[in-house]
Amino acid sequence: MKNLRPIHIVGNWKMNQTMHEISEFFIEMTKMKMELKCKAWIAPQALHIAILKEMAFTTGSIQVGAQNCAEVDSGALTGETSPLALADMGVEFVIIGHSERRTIYGEKNELLNQKVLNALKNDLKVIYCVGETLAEREANDTFKVIEEQLNVGLHNLPADKAHLVLIAYEPVWAIGTGKVASAEQAEEVHAFIRGKLEHLKDETVILYGGSVKPDNIDSLLRKDNIDGALVGGASLKAKDFRQLCSIASVI
Repeated sequence: MKNLRPIHIVGNWKMNQTMHEISEFFIEMTKMKMELKCKAWIAPQALHIAILKEMAFTTGSIQVGAQNCAEVDSGALTGETSPLALADMGVEFVIIGHSERRTIYGEKNELLNQKVLNALKNDLKVIYCVGETLAEREANDTFKVIEEQLNVGLHNLPADKAHLVLIAYEPVWAIGTGKVASAEQAEEVHAFIRGKLEHLKDETVILYGGSVKPDNIDSLLRKDNIDGALVGGASLKAKDFRQLCSIASVI
């Protein structure tokens, strides 16, 4: 069934990149003239989304998304990002529930569920992130934690919007640490997630996120239930991002 699920390489730029660095990134990408057979997506800082959409147009193959959104469309919520406004400016997707939003900003599954539902209401694709901490893994609670994140975060998901949802598995202990789950560890969790998503069907794309680099992505993508990667640091340089996409295009 994997050949029915397109491979996605999603760059999460987090709070990085200046205008100069973004310009250099796309100059390099344009020079490379790569022919992608995978889906290449990038989520920059919110204030760079509009300019990134302009620059991404020159490559003809990169979709632009947001790293987060609010649980409502509008209101007195200083500093938040409206999913309605994102959709209005042509944003294709939004990342919801990233481990940094959960751990640093204390976002709970119930709030994330509101964000997911509101993003879908605005016809945004949603990358919903799940994953366990090191303490939870060592306590053998990985599956318990992820099942709760899925059950609560995707509660009341409209059947007609299910095709807009992607899942990203992020072992929190492997994000920004240089550590990476083995391909076998990642596949075990991805298979568990797929088994819990009967209502989303087997075509659901499940990404792996956790210190993904050009030298480890091949072994990950060759697993049956790993359909791509949510990439942090390795997506900031055009050379690395292109290499990730090139590898993904021949799997």
